[in-house]
Amino acid sequence: MTEHLKHNYGYLFEDKLLDEISDIAVYKEYKTNTSIIDTNSYITSIPLILEGAIKILREDENGDELVLYYLETGDTCAVTLSCCMKKTKSKIHAVCETDVKLLMIPKEKMVVWLGKYQSWQEFILQSYHNRLEEFIEAVDTIAFMNMDQRLFKYLKDKAFVNHNDVISVTHQEIANDLHTSRVVISRLLKSLEKKSKIKLQRNQIRVLEL
Repeated sequence: MTEHLKHNYGYLFEDKLLDEISDIAVYKEYKTNTSIIDTNSYITSIPLILEGAIKILREDENGDELVLYYLETGDTCAVTLSCCMKKTKSKIHAVCETDVKLLMIPKEKMVVWLGKYQSWQEFILQSYHNRLEEFIEAVDTIAFMNMDQRLFKYLKDKAFVNHNDVISVTHQEIANDLHTSRVVISRLLKSLEKKSKIKLQRNQIRVLEL
């Protein structure tokens, strides 16, 4: 744990803060597709991601979900920070895109460190900034891109966070993430293949243009 912590956060935090994190953080491992945060749950800790990627989704009143953005190694989640500070329920659903290793920081320490360590304060503010930019990009994608553009961006983003141009995913899973039907996704995937942007395989898709 300490080695992962220093490798991913040593350039951000001073030694005293790294020592405190090592002393109080809870180390956890999750398998791909495991749910980490559920919508409407109370959050008492914030994550520091040591390895892997997490998919952040927004759920509507019918239980349908839409992918907003991904968190990767070295990230934390602005939504969990906000929920911890305000003691409100989570507005998002967080699911492991890959196997994930992370540290959970109690919310009490998060507040204390904001006044104690400038590096922590800068990290939290930068995290808010990064998540806001990603949220704006997600809104722009929905508002200004047609579905085939959204689909291709989704595939490229998924390939990027998995560090692999071959994606293991079903048409139904894509449809769920993009809040549309499997029939629409299957049709658009075939269209993208004809344009030589992707190559369809059994429950896998190779992204040819990254």
